[in-house]
Amino acid sequence: MFDLLSPMVPEPVTLRNEIVTLEPLDVRHARDLCDAIDDGVFTYMPMRSSVRTINEVRRYVEFQVRRPGTVTFAVIDNSSGRAVGSTSYLGIRPEHRGLEIGSTWISKAARGTRINPAMKHLMLSHAFGTLGAVRVELRTDARNEHSRAAIEKLGAVFEGMMRAHMIMPDATLRDTAVYAITREDWAGVEAGLRARLSA
Repeated sequence: MFDLLSPMVPEPVTLRNEIVTLEPLDVRHARDLCDAIDDGVFTYMPMRSSVRTINEVRRYVEFQVRRPGTVTFAVIDNSSGRAVGSTSYLGIRPEHRGLEIGSTWISKAARGTRINPAMKHLMLSHAFGTLGAVRVELRTDARNEHSRAAIEKLGAVFEGMMRAHMIMPDATLRDTAVYAITREDWAGVEAGLRARLSA
């Protein structure tokens, strides 16, 4: 049992299972990430600049690595050994033992495979089992039906809509759907993820 009154301190770490490896994001991943990006990957993210060329991807990686209160991972497909996306712990609230899993994207070829449930299992297991989190949030653009379906498939509970939460690059206002998994939910969520990964 974790001491709820002691702060939770996520740090860069490598997490691995037989499907994926999550390792601290670094500029050495830039070439793989550049190859993994497609036109629609950042559609629902509030990106203020293009991320397509190798130099733009390097700047994106450097920004993510320097981002305060964030631990960012490269998502490595173990079958190829190549980075196919990125994901982060962000919005970390050490004193309340909460964090968000977000800024997540994977290549078009990796979508619909076991990559996403495998990386979510690693991140949630680490958050609840090692860090002692009591709450993990997942947020997405309210219009992103694919992302919302994936979050709901995890077993995360929809908690509501943050209206006009972000200004998107085209000046539209983004409503953000907020989901969460608490430590009381985790056993059921983990069982569902294990079942999906063993199917």
